[in-house]
Amino acid sequence: MKKLTFLLPILALAACGEEPAPEPVETVAPVEVVGLPAPTKEIFATAFGEACPDAEAVNVALCRRGMGAETAACEYGLGDDEYMRNDATLAVNEAGDGWMIQDPEAVCAQ
Repeated sequence: MKKLTFLLPILALAACGEEPAPEPVETVAPVEVVGLPAPTKEIFATAFGEACPDAEAVNVALCRRGMGAETAACEYGLGDDEYMRNDATLAVNEAGDGWMIQDPEAVCAQ
């Protein structure tokens, strides 16, 4: 009787050892990342020149873009001004292969 009392918990544990496999987890589709290079002073100056042909030339510019973002925030200075007194937002163009000024009317009015 003592042997049966000792074996009973072991047999109960052995019967519960199998668990079903977990359900497969659905994966999220990868997000498409914009593959354009970070806008440099030259890229900004070209986009600004196309949007505002009557404005002075860009002297200094600094653009910041979040990883994979479709826009970049830029500060810039025109003509002989060495300070970045103006700001603009660059956006990916319709073709997806370059940058353009997001709101050219507002930027050119600065």
